[in-house]
Amino acid sequence: MLSTVILAMTSACSSGDDRAHPYSTQTAAIGESLSVLGWNIGVSNLRWDSDSVLVDVDAAPSQAGGAHAKPEDIRFGLYGALAHPIEANGLGSCRDVTGLNLQPLSAPTPERLTGTVCLGPLRDHSQVRGIYAYSPKERIPETAAAYPAAFPVGLMPTNQNDTGLVVKTSGVTAFRADGTQLGPEALGDPGAFTGNGYMLLAIEIDGLAAKYRDDSARRGGPMMVLAAPTLPGSGLSYACAAYGASVLVLPEASLDAVRVSASLCTQGEINAATLYATVSVVGTHAALWTIRE
Repeated sequence: MLSTVILAMTSACSSGDDRAHPYSTQTAAIGESLSVLGWNIGVSNLRWDSDSVLVDVDAAPSQAGGAHAKPEDIRFGLYGALAHPIEANGLGSCRDVTGLNLQPLSAPTPERLTGTVCLGPLRDHSQVRGIYAYSPKERIPETAAAYPAAFPVGLMPTNQNDTGLVVKTSGVTAFRADGTQLGPEALGDPGAFTGNGYMLLAIEIDGLAAKYRDDSARRGGPMMVLAAPTLPGSGLSYACAAYGASVLVLPEASLDAVRVSASLCTQGEINAATLYATVSVVGTHAALWTIRE
């Protein structure tokens, strides 16, 4: 009888802890700080303006002189029951937001991050449960699996036993740097794949929430999906700037299944970006700030 009660209490605590720390993210309420990526990051004043979600960020290194992610590598995203992930690099996230009286996130020194992060567009505010942060450069050792994603086929469904997730492409489009779209017939044209170019990948990520939860606990964090090669900054097209080359797999904790539809961009030398592109699934550490309810 006693053992049954203890087991029930343990199960209840485990379930509650998972809801408090979805997929082994470090978690706090909006308005509090977390130590992640070598930074103490405070996130506050989550608000909406038109179709943008705004949040103020203030961060400093966790240890003076200690290793920490580069400011330009810290990426923020919206947490909740969204139909499509919405992420942006913190620096530069407000460049397309006009008419707002705000101070965009900046790094006045290598040891300070301060200002507002802009995420959107998003019309349905009720979907948002919080804000997360991670770095595509921060990887948990021995958790990576990489796959070819060549134009025009893209990525075939991955083996669930590799990472606990099935990742595939549902659409692939390739372009030259000037915006000219390439069709499959371009493979026979020796002049088509010269110079720079980019490829847009529609990515589908599926799995069982319970398994992903257990795997995340063993790893110490969730997974991210990365597309390569890529370029810094705005890159070769507006689509690449908007979609980026990474997405954190962080579904809302109450969901029974992992089902994420994302768009990623590969860009650079056109052969590398379209014919020899890769999609990787990698474990990482992430932080999540949730809205108090």
